[in-house]
Amino acid sequence: MTSPSQTAVTKTDTPGLGPDSATSKKGKNGTLTGRSPGQLMWARFKRDRTGVISAFIVLAFFALGAFAPLISKFYGKDPWTRYGQTTPGLLVNQYPAGPNGGISSDFWFGLEPGLGRDVFMQLLYGIRNTLGLAVGVTIISVLTAIVLGVAAGYFGGRTDYFIGRLIDLLMAFPNQLFYIAFVPVVTAIFVAPEDEIPFWLRCTILITVLWFLGWMSLARLLRGQVLSLREREFIEAAKISGASPWRIIRRELVPNVMTPILVQTTYMLPNFVTSIAGLSFLGVGLVEPTPDWGRMFANAADYYHNDITYLFFPGVAMVLFIVAFNLLGDSVRDAFDPKRAR
Repeated sequence: MTSPSQTAVTKTDTPGLGPDSATSKKGKNGTLTGRSPGQLMWARFKRDRTGVISAFIVLAFFALGAFAPLISKFYGKDPWTRYGQTTPGLLVNQYPAGPNGGISSDFWFGLEPGLGRDVFMQLLYGIRNTLGLAVGVTIISVLTAIVLGVAAGYFGGRTDYFIGRLIDLLMAFPNQLFYIAFVPVVTAIFVAPEDEIPFWLRCTILITVLWFLGWMSLARLLRGQVLSLREREFIEAAKISGASPWRIIRRELVPNVMTPILVQTTYMLPNFVTSIAGLSFLGVGLVEPTPDWGRMFANAADYYHNDITYLFFPGVAMVLFIVAFNLLGDSVRDAFDPKRAR
């Protein structure tokens, strides 16, 4: 007996299952072979224009962040140099001298008021740092949720009880207040007040604090899914055949809960992006001179009365990324579960 994720169908003469069926395709020898769940999901996703466009937008943001150093090399500028202070005439009373925030052929998105740094480079490196942290937190949180959620659902008993109580306890914490309060506390434990915090250590602290309260929802969801799967026939057959619990979890359970894992991941990552940006906006995330998406909003709050352009680019980029990623999550969910109405 095999699991649902391992089932394959071969069909030749069954009425009603033609070459155009959504669940079959014609092979090289003319027979109709069943499609795997992954192939069906991919076929449904490709027909969703909103999902495809959103995927391209999301990939474009990741590409801009990944290739920011290369773009900086060809662009000829970096996010740290204070061009407005080193080149006379670019800033007047701390604000860009040119129209629209100093946008020109030399500075595509203008100049930062006060320090005179290039806004385009600030934004690209800010996206790079914020997305890098968000991806790190998401990966660790998803792995933690898989381990604890699947273990709680499969083993049950005391394992389920203790993991369940831990999830209940952590979900009682107010997330945003916990982040704001504990980032400075954890930082003070490792670094003396008079010392400068290394970039790698600040990133590690942010990832750790965000991970601490970021995995419980997915773990609880996986626990419920596994509780319903562990009583199925293919799990019982695996137990009778002498398969170890690790093999059952790895080969039978995890493949059958990949749908909620993928869908929830597409919702978790943009939430972590906004959390990281919010912490930087409040002054407890990444700090100067590290480029950061959230800190651009914090600086813009001081300048938007006289230079709205500086707020425009990071604001539009953030909204576009979050909306595209949420729409991508909806499309992935619908591709896995076509019966669910959007």
